[in-house]
Amino acid sequence: MSQRKTAVKGMLQLEELRDLVSRGDIETVVVGFTDHYGRLFGKRYDGEMFVDDIIEEGAHGCDYLLTTDMEMVPVPGYNFASWELGYGDFHLVPDFKTLRLATWLDKTAMVLCDLKNEKTHEYVAVAPRSILRRQLDAAQALGYQSYAATELEHYLFRKSYREAFDHDYRNLSPGGWYLEDYHILQGTRTEDFHAAVRRHLKSSGVPVETSKGEWGLGQHEVNVRYAEALDMADRHVVFKQCMKELADAAGCSVTFMAKFTSDQAGSSCHIHLSLWRDGQNVFPGSQSLGPVQCSDVFRWFLGGWIAHVPDVMVFYAPTINSYKRYVDGSWAPTRLAWSYDNRTAGFRVVGTGKSLRIECRIPGADCNPYLALAAALASGLDGVRNRIEPPDHFSGDVYAARNLPRVPYTLAEATDLFQHSDFAKRAFGSDVVDHYLHFFRTEQKAYNFAVTDWERRRYFERI
Repeated sequence: MSQRKTAVKGMLQLEELRDLVSRGDIETVVVGFTDHYGRLFGKRYDGEMFVDDIIEEGAHGCDYLLTTDMEMVPVPGYNFASWELGYGDFHLVPDFKTLRLATWLDKTAMVLCDLKNEKTHEYVAVAPRSILRRQLDAAQALGYQSYAATELEHYLFRKSYREAFDHDYRNLSPGGWYLEDYHILQGTRTEDFHAAVRRHLKSSGVPVETSKGEWGLGQHEVNVRYAEALDMADRHVVFKQCMKELADAAGCSVTFMAKFTSDQAGSSCHIHLSLWRDGQNVFPGSQSLGPVQCSDVFRWFLGGWIAHVPDVMVFYAPTINSYKRYVDGSWAPTRLAWSYDNRTAGFRVVGTGKSLRIECRIPGADCNPYLALAAALASGLDGVRNRIEPPDHFSGDVYAARNLPRVPYTLAEATDLFQHSDFAKRAFGSDVVDHYLHFFRTEQKAYNFAVTDWERRRYFERI
């Protein structure tokens, strides 16, 4: 992961936007932010309205959006916003570093926002982007910048989202019909879609590296170039939005569920991360740690990241479905260990010298990138502050190492660990922990009361 300084195609300066709007080349500006799930919310503004008013004044949104469930039902019990508090507004403050073309949409630009309190003008503490910002500030206080990449997998189906919904998500037609990991022929069969994804991402401020088939029927991965951690999380959000909207327009559908079906590989979001100072990666060094030549900072960051997985697992695996992915021998990690270039390990160290970095293979494709990166940074930085040593380097098949600690089995277990974690409260603040505890408990409760197809198949006749 060597650092680059290049202009990014598709990113806009304000004067460029003003010019495009005045010429009629941009008519709409999407102003957005993410909720807990990582979904993009916001408004579409007329281009002239955005240029004339929103650039200076920002926008507004209802604060209930950080208290809803997947179905947009306002959930009681949050301290942040409620019926009793009247569900007022928060301030959407555009971060103009994220201003970009959205070329997959007609005459459209996009900007992502921070959420701020209307009265105090402070960042809304429980907003995902605010949570990542806090960890970036913590890294900066130690003299570091953080660079990251999020490798995101998905399944492609040749049915529209509406058709999939109407058929209760059954009998979908995957983009491929045999395991296609690295297969060029199978990849060619989905090039009508994935070429458009690569082209539009590249033209919309999300530089693309590769696309390839993965280890599932119709499963693929599109990798984008690494960036500073906040920029990477923003790219991740734009990536998912672009891909879903392109699929919708093409009469297809994609899913970022961590485990779409029990007999296929899960979809991951592998996080690559390194710390930098004065334009240099600080992970390389002269010390030997297993087969790795590294610095103390690398060693302690790795130690903290591994040690705190149980504390922050909910930020890597935020849904009921997330935990179905952790199956031995499935390419998803099940145990907490690190190894060099070993895909059975939860932490895979890769690269040498200036490209040395840590790949965490635990997060699923359903993670919110702001929360997952915040969890990773908070954990690693705590390791640096407190000189937490990593476990010994592991060689061999981690799946077979039954003595190693396992990742949490369920969302309920992970939420309990989060609730009782002193580290989480120190790193994120008690208000954030309480807010997300309520969010994850609500998600768990919704599942507990749902009747599933599995139950009907198992009990309808034979119980």
